[in-house]
Amino acid sequence: MTYGLAFDPFVSLPVLAALGLLAVLLAGLLLASRTRGAAFRALALAAGLAALANPSLTREEREPLSSVVAVVVDKSASQDFGDRTAQTEAARTEVTARLARIPGLEVRTLEANARDGESDGTRLFSALAAGLADVPPERVAGAILITDGRVHDAPADAAGLGFAAPVHGLVTGRAGERDRRVALEKAPRFGIVGQRQSLTFRVTDEGAPAGARVPITVRRDGETIATPIVTAGQSATVEVEIAHAGPNIVEIEAPPLADELTPINNRTAVSIDGIRDKLRVLLVSGEPNVGERTWRNLLKSDANVDLVHFTILRPPEKQDGTPINELSLIAFPTRELFQTKIRDFDLIIFDRYSQQGVLPQIYFDNIVRYVRAGGAVLVAAGTDYVEPGSLYNTPLEDILPGVPTGNTTEIPYHARLTDPGKRHPVTRALPGSEQTPPHWSRFFRVIDANARSGTAILAGPDEKPVLLLDRVGEGRVALLLSDHIWLWARGYEGGGPYIDLLRRLSHWLMKEPDLEEERLKLSTSGRDLVVERQTMGDTVPVAQVTPPTGPARTLTLTQAEPGLWRATTPADQLGLWRAANGPLNALVNIGPLNPKEFAEVTSTRDVLVPVSAATGGGLWRLADLSGSVPRIVPVTSGDRLAGADWMGLRTREVSVVTGIGLFPVFAGLSGLMLLLGLLALSWVREGR
Repeated sequence: MTYGLAFDPFVSLPVLAALGLLAVLLAGLLLASRTRGAAFRALALAAGLAALANPSLTREEREPLSSVVAVVVDKSASQDFGDRTAQTEAARTEVTARLARIPGLEVRTLEANARDGESDGTRLFSALAAGLADVPPERVAGAILITDGRVHDAPADAAGLGFAAPVHGLVTGRAGERDRRVALEKAPRFGIVGQRQSLTFRVTDEGAPAGARVPITVRRDGETIATPIVTAGQSATVEVEIAHAGPNIVEIEAPPLADELTPINNRTAVSIDGIRDKLRVLLVSGEPNVGERTWRNLLKSDANVDLVHFTILRPPEKQDGTPINELSLIAFPTRELFQTKIRDFDLIIFDRYSQQGVLPQIYFDNIVRYVRAGGAVLVAAGTDYVEPGSLYNTPLEDILPGVPTGNTTEIPYHARLTDPGKRHPVTRALPGSEQTPPHWSRFFRVIDANARSGTAILAGPDEKPVLLLDRVGEGRVALLLSDHIWLWARGYEGGGPYIDLLRRLSHWLMKEPDLEEERLKLSTSGRDLVVERQTMGDTVPVAQVTPPTGPARTLTLTQAEPGLWRATTPADQLGLWRAANGPLNALVNIGPLNPKEFAEVTSTRDVLVPVSAATGGGLWRLADLSGSVPRIVPVTSGDRLAGADWMGLRTREVSVVTGIGLFPVFAGLSGLMLLLGLLALSWVREGR
């Protein structure tokens, strides 16, 4: 119980101060004049002034509060190396047992986990701040950290802790640990598809002599592309070609070092986004037709497409007397396009083209070689395909998947997805295809052809192919056997998804990874890793998913829609994930490609030295102690808070008020009697 004196003035402090000054002057004059009763009058003035100050006697009832100590346990992935986990658990058990024997101490055990897929690195001090957020700084007795020392959020100074108490550290692991790591020093974020980018990296052998020759394996999207030999401790550079649009994941891996702590950081990775430097498309239009503008508008609307359009306005055999210099604005550079620069194009489109003597046969031979070497050709056929001048009657015959029968079928029909078309990424889930008949306008013509190769993904009446896709050598070919797709673009009978179809078709021809028939893809959705397999088959094998630190997980994929199978697993680790499904492999990164948690894994005391020294704490390596942790001693005063074999906790004498009592000195009858008594004494003294 504590007693005290409190004031609650009836007037403001400036007024009270002015009255006090006036009372002092009056009391001084009275005492100086040596008038009888002057002393009692001065006391009466003082009592009146005290009454205005309204003093009260107080009585507080207090309950003592316990001091709080935090035990922060490092549960990050680097604690799994060697015998660190066993050291950590043994130290935690002994520390908590010793703290439990100290009276008036509240122990809070906190765990810092860097495996939740949300934080990068070991954040012990963030866990400490969160665990003591509801504790006033004056109640904190200290903190004990059990960690390997690789802490990534240590404050720059003790002021960042938010309390004035010692921070002690018990370090797991052993001195002199060996580890090899690969670290990127310079890497681009973007690259032009088809061009090469340089990566600079360094191999560091910690705990081993520098200068060793190390064989390196460089992979792009899981495929080995280079095997240079570098010198440990020195920077090295490797060049990588950007193979495709989108993420190109490049890995650099070194073999394990003898007796090293872990091989997990022997590999580093970087994701380079491939950007196409304009898709070059050559559109060759034959006789003028209403569908010609559909192709041109679609290709011109894409800012990433560089379009060269070649239109034949009049066949050579037509003679109407028009001067030759008025037939075109410029002479079309056929030789340059089809012989010199044909490999510069990503796609060549023939729209209702028939032989009219404009392109020599040798140019068609060049196109065939262009496709086999990796190029792409799309033939949008009309009645020209069954005429004598058909493209099929050129060297293109070797690569076209449909053999014309010489007939056309001209009846209204809805082009529909075939069974393979329901699975193929070009037409899978095409808007309107979910209904029967499909929710798009009809066509009125199909060119009869027999499919000799490839896959028919759209069909017309009597199962006649409308759209055929085929792979030829390293390239691709598409054959559209109807010239009425422009009806979809014009909105006839509600139109149809011509933009989706033609854009997907063009990008499939140009080998867009997302449109591959057989593809394995990894992505994230919330806290889950999503495994997707695109396939034209009826079943898929189980998938093997390997987290950054292992072990591998087996996932059974279920069919989400025709041609697409899917499974999920918790994305509970940061770093590079791998998946394998049959012959296919996929990679995806969650969080940073090279997590801080695995950048340096050898245990150390250096990171915690500044904050421990600033707070008066101590650091001990558990492997060097003689079987037990240092003694824990409560310290109430003094600056020394740690010794060779003991750690101190600054205990606090903190209490909380549970009750309070007030007794006003000048309230009521007692105050009135005191004032009247002093005045009466002054009068009595003056009357003598």
